[in-house]
Amino acid sequence: MPVVPASRVKTLSGEGAFDVLVAARRLEAAGRHVVHLELGEPDAATPPHVLEAGIRALHDGHTRYVSPAGLPALRDAIAASLVWRGVRGVGAENVVVVPGAKPMVFYALLAVLEAGDEVLVPDPGFPIYPSVVRFAGAVPVSYPVASGKTGFDVAPLAALITPRTRALVLNLPANPNGVVPDPDALSAIATLAQRHDLVVISDEVYGRIRYDRRADSIAGLPGMLERTVIVDSFSKTYSMTGWRLGFGVLPAALVERVTTLVVNGTSCTPPFVQLAGVAALTGSQDCVAAAVEGFERRRDWLVDGLNGLPGVRCTRPAGAFYAFPDVRKVEQRAGLSTEQLAARLLELHGVAVLPGTAFGSGGAGHLRLSFATSAADLDLALERLRECISDLGVASPSDGGVHVRS
Repeated sequence: MPVVPASRVKTLSGEGAFDVLVAARRLEAAGRHVVHLELGEPDAATPPHVLEAGIRALHDGHTRYVSPAGLPALRDAIAASLVWRGVRGVGAENVVVVPGAKPMVFYALLAVLEAGDEVLVPDPGFPIYPSVVRFAGAVPVSYPVASGKTGFDVAPLAALITPRTRALVLNLPANPNGVVPDPDALSAIATLAQRHDLVVISDEVYGRIRYDRRADSIAGLPGMLERTVIVDSFSKTYSMTGWRLGFGVLPAALVERVTTLVVNGTSCTPPFVQLAGVAALTGSQDCVAAAVEGFERRRDWLVDGLNGLPGVRCTRPAGAFYAFPDVRKVEQRAGLSTEQLAARLLELHGVAVLPGTAFGSGGAGHLRLSFATSAADLDLALERLRECISDLGVASPSDGGVHVRS
């Protein structure tokens, strides 16, 4: 008799970016050229001082088990670094280090949810949020995150709260559309959380990648520190995606429980990786500033280029490194769904993007394009997008081309 997977495992869903990556690699193996805009991964190398710290730690023998909650040096550095978000009064004892942000999202939700609880999750939003909520036996309830000035209309969010609502997942800046709530909206969300006694899971992995040069966290608002779990990683900020290094800043009541989940799940995060993280936080931040400046230039070039394509409209994201163009006119004129348009772009034109529906029903009629890649790739992607739209019979403007400067 074949093995039958447990029902709780069946509640988990995947992540569209990796599905598209597999399909793109298959085309490349057959000799096709593909422009990769599907993964949220900076194209820059890990900063040299961070790389050197990791290599030095390996040579020095930091390859053995360490405390499940993380090395004291890294926990201290993380606690000290919170000031830039406006978060004060946090010590190293509130920090737990994990292999990437995803495990902390997983552990934090498992630590606070009971079966049947409701959790407010952004839509469009990172697909792991509702996946983990379902795995925990709780119910994800989608709230809208639309592109625009703040992206947060607090009134409909408030209307979704019921006596069973236990937690709110907040992603600032937001993946996939780069939305950042303004201070008034963030304050209103905090008021809701306190009024209804909600735990806030604040995913801040793009927190340093903001084009207004602001940095804030809902945990820094009055009364929010004791009910907020800050989730962050080194992946996007320091080009350390493959290092797998993240952390959570937790209310005291959750630290022991989450640490127990770490013991059960991974034992600890590799110490040489943690020491590289210490170097990232305590060394020069010029690499971060330079990266954000580069992303901003690419953002402007790509958004301007997308707005020059027929049937495409794109809001300028306030943070993260994704464009989220509205392609509903293209879909309507061509008779295609969002998934079909994304598949056509990959299979016929060699551009790997994600359909907005990979982030929830609120993403219908949109595509997610990462601009954390080279200007040359963005230029080529725009050229191929124009060809795709032209092949679908959507009228082209008379200028004949859109180019991204390097």
